[in-house]
Amino acid sequence: MKSASRRFALPALALALACLTLTACSSGTGGGAAANVGAADGVVKIEGPLVGTDATRLEKSWAGWEKANHIKIQYTGSANFQENIGGEAQQGNTPDLAIFEQPGLVNDLAKLGYIQKLPASVKSTVDSTFPAQWNAYTTVDSVDYAAPLLAKLNGWVFYSPDAFQKLHITIPTTWDELLTLTGRLRINLDQPPWCEGFASDSSTGAAGESWINDIVLREEGPAVYDKWVTHEIKFSDPSIQNALSQAGDILQNAPYVNAGFGGVASINTTSSTQVASALESGKCVMTVESSAFLDDLQTTSNGVVTIGPQQKIWAFMLPPSKAGPTPFTVSGDFVAAFSNDSDTVKVQNYLASTAWAKSRMKLGGAISPAKTIIPSDAPDLLLNASVSLMQSQQATIRFSASDLMPSVVGEGTFLSGMVDWINGTPTAKVLATIDGSWPKN
Repeated sequence: MKSASRRFALPALALALACLTLTACSSGTGGGAAANVGAADGVVKIEGPLVGTDATRLEKSWAGWEKANHIKIQYTGSANFQENIGGEAQQGNTPDLAIFEQPGLVNDLAKLGYIQKLPASVKSTVDSTFPAQWNAYTTVDSVDYAAPLLAKLNGWVFYSPDAFQKLHITIPTTWDELLTLTGRLRINLDQPPWCEGFASDSSTGAAGESWINDIVLREEGPAVYDKWVTHEIKFSDPSIQNALSQAGDILQNAPYVNAGFGGVASINTTSSTQVASALESGKCVMTVESSAFLDDLQTTSNGVVTIGPQQKIWAFMLPPSKAGPTPFTVSGDFVAAFSNDSDTVKVQNYLASTAWAKSRMKLGGAISPAKTIIPSDAPDLLLNASVSLMQSQQATIRFSASDLMPSVVGEGTFLSGMVDWINGTPTAKVLATIDGSWPKN
C-alpha cells in the first residue's frame, strides 16, 4: 500500500479508537452485552481481517461442518476490519461473530457492552482446548469474551541457506553475531542483505511493532515486558528507547536495508508479499517475519516453495544479545460474538474445538494455539517447529505487546509511530507521542 492511502486511513482509525475509549461517544451500555441478540435462521455472519488465501482456507475448513449441521457461514474479510469494527458496533451494524487480531480491541469493545460474554458451552470448550494464558487475553473483570482461533510465532529470520553456505556462515546465536554476518553479506553481495516491509493497508507499521515487541522481551525480560504492556513502564523509558536503537542497527541502516526497493524509507511502502518475492529471487537474503510469512512465500512462488535447512529458504529465531534460550512472542486471532442465538453459539463452539483446529491446520499456512494439537498436525517443517516452540514448557513466551495494549495505542499511535520512525522522526518524539495517547482511565 502506498503512503498516500495510509494518510487517509490513520486519522479515521485514530478517531474511531479514541471514541471507543470514551463512554460519551458510545451507544453501548458499558455494563455488559444485552441478554438476547439475534435470531437463529440457519445463517451465521462472520467478519474479520483474513483475506485472500487465508479467507479461502477459512471457508474450506468449515465447509463439511456447515453441511452436516445445516448452518450457512457467511464470511466477509477486509484488510481494514479492525479499523471499521468499532464504528459498526456503535451503529448497531455488526456481524454475528468477528475475528479479531488484537485482544486489546476485544476488551475495549467488551467494556463498552458490545461483545457477548462466552456462553457456558463455548467457555467449557475453550477451557479444555487452550492454555489458560490464551483464555485470559480476552478476559475483563473475570468475564471471558472471546475464544482463541489461530496463532503465529513472531521473530523468525527467513534466510537463504545457499548464501550462508557459500560464505561458511553459521546461524548466529547473539545480536553481535547477527550484525557481523550482516556486514559480511553486505560486502560479499555488494548490496543490502535485508528486505523489510511495513506496508499492510490500515495496519501499516505492524511489522515494526513486532520488531520492538520481540527485542524488548529478548533484551529486558518478561518482567519489564509485562509492565510495558500495562504502561507501568512507559515508552519513553530507556529500556524501550534501547529496543528502538537496537532495531535501528538494521532497519535504519541504509547499507543493510532495503534491498531492491529504495532504501530505509521504502520499508513503509514495501509489503510482505514483495519481500517474499525478493527473498525468493535473491535480491535479499534475510527478513524478519512471523510464521504466517509462509503464505506470502507460497503466493509468490505459485505454491511450489519448499522450506527447510537444505532448501532455498529456511529460518532461525532473531537472537538476543546474550546466547541462550531465546524468549519469543506470539500473536493470534480470537473469535468474539455480537449475537447469542443458538446458531451463533454452535458455530463459535465449533471454531473453538480441536476438530476445527486440525481441519484448518491441515490446509497449511496456519497453526493453532490449542494444547490438544501436535506439531505434525501442521504440514510444514517451519510450522512444526513453531508449534513445538509454542508448546515448550521451558520457553519464555509472551503475546504480542502491541496487541494487548489499548487499541488506541496498539492499533493507533504505536502503529503510526513505527511509520514515523522509519520516515526519520526522532525516537524520543515518537515515544513521547505514544505515551501521550495512553488512556487515562
